[in-house]
Amino acid sequence: MTAVIDVRTVVPRERHPLIFSTFDALRAGDSLDLLNDHDPRPLLHQFQAERHGQFSWDMLERGPDTWRVRIGKTGRDCCGHCTCSP
Repeated sequence: MTAVIDVRTVVPRERHPLIFSTFDALRAGDSLDLLNDHDPRPLLHQFQAERHGQFSWDMLERGPDTWRVRIGKTGRDCCGHCTCSP
């Protein structure tokens, strides 16, 4: 399953919480297609800090008006370097 979120019309302060709650609700192997009005690089850094090893990141479209990225849920609970990894 691929969920789609277009955050271009969402109030900026509500975007990241919406993206993370949608991502967290995904099952392993599912993905989220995000449509944004700017380069989502800050979001990538937040994912790396908060969901390290739990996601894939594929840039599908790079502006100038629309950026589209597919964020996949890998099913791992951590970085994969410890015993809690499936």
